[in-house]
Amino acid sequence: MGINFKIVAKTVGIILVFVGIFNFIPLMYSLYYNDGNFLSFLFSTLLCLIVGGPLTLLKTVDRQLRKREGYLIVAFGWLGLCLFGALPYLFSDININFANALFESSSGFTTTGATIFDDIESLPESILIWRSLSQWIGAMGIIVFTVAIFPILGIGGVELFTAETPGPSNQKLHPRIAGVAKRLWIIYIGLTALCFLLLMWLGGMTPFDSINHTFTTMATGGYSTKDASIGYYNSPVIEYIIMIFIFISGTNYTILYYLFKGRWKNAWASEEFRFYLKLIPLIFLLGSASLYFTSDYGIEESFRYFSFNALSIITTTGYVTADYTSWGPGFVIVFLCLIFMGACAGSTSGGIKMIRHLVFIKNGLLEFKRILHPRAIIRLKLDGQIVKGGVMMQILVFLLFYIILFIFATFVMATQTQGLDQPFITAIGAAASCLSNVGPAIGDVGPVDTFAKLNDFSKVFLSILMIIGRLELFTILILFTSYFWKNN
Repeated sequence: MGINFKIVAKTVGIILVFVGIFNFIPLMYSLYYNDGNFLSFLFSTLLCLIVGGPLTLLKTVDRQLRKREGYLIVAFGWLGLCLFGALPYLFSDININFANALFESSSGFTTTGATIFDDIESLPESILIWRSLSQWIGAMGIIVFTVAIFPILGIGGVELFTAETPGPSNQKLHPRIAGVAKRLWIIYIGLTALCFLLLMWLGGMTPFDSINHTFTTMATGGYSTKDASIGYYNSPVIEYIIMIFIFISGTNYTILYYLFKGRWKNAWASEEFRFYLKLIPLIFLLGSASLYFTSDYGIEESFRYFSFNALSIITTTGYVTADYTSWGPGFVIVFLCLIFMGACAGSTSGGIKMIRHLVFIKNGLLEFKRILHPRAIIRLKLDGQIVKGGVMMQILVFLLFYIILFIFATFVMATQTQGLDQPFITAIGAAASCLSNVGPAIGDVGPVDTFAKLNDFSKVFLSILMIIGRLELFTILILFTSYFWKNN
């Protein structure tokens, strides 16, 4: 059976309409405070509605959404998000070209947090709101938001949800996929409200800064309203509040649902969650101790500076409070390794994800046992269940493709970074950061730098890399196979 392109176009149209609707938030802000960008958001809104509106009216006889349609919707949906999300930057008076606007938009919706703006504090507040809002929308995935309303449209959305949230986790919160999406958003919005209040009341942030940093904290995105990121505030209270919420955001939302429902046994049964809970404190302890003995920081400062920046990188948030590349080459290597970690599957973070590392480690250890007992049938178990060979193979192939894509991206970037202070290190850092959706990296794109110094080709290339990384490789790469397009 062939691909139903009408249902793909119709769903992408719905996504663009929602982008236009979300544009109303900074549009109204700009209108009320008269910051000069009302027309840029108005034109962006109208274009989203003009392009997306007619697509939503397409009549589809077959409304069943199959795997191939799901993958196409996610791929073209995210491409549409990033392209149309770039319009407010292009129409505004901040004078940036298409490559810069696309990079900033892609970095926002994919929650990467890398930026091309050297002077963030000079940007109009409505633009700052759009940057933060794009991360908040992209984190949970506007696709999931769309799934929540599919029953109204008479379209089944289970295949779309699978393509949007690929990974080895198969836990379900609710038998209906729309119920899953709604519960995820309830948790997400509730945590957003709590984070906003704590940053404002306990952290002393202004309401404007609080809502912006709340959006990007819950999104594990890292966009800030300040050039120095969270380091601007120099506030332990703010840093600890944000640490708590990015740790929560890095947790599988299925686990959060269990915890909110008081189903502690279900939550603790997750080996990935236990691995996450044990590994993070261990990294904190070792890193903080190393920083204490190699710097002039006190005990609390060493713990806070290292832990905040390390957790920010692990969860792919990208906030910074210090230049970790100035702590020495050992810490540069440590943070480069942390870029590839990622938090839990089913969270808002990017990267490889804890569960893949866990399965890879467990299988590696079991391989030694298999060598000693070649005739024994030794199976890998996770959460008390045998991991099927297909899942294990998918994880191994994912890691292989991840490494290959990283090497390829590094090679491409190395041809474009000549003339910078640290061309090869910058190429490695930019490739790793954008593929893992982290933001700050090493070299000339380190924690106190931006991506502004890269050329336009690099910015477009890295924008594509961000989208591939956000959708965990297979969702995009599968479109380039002949099997995908065969009618069968």
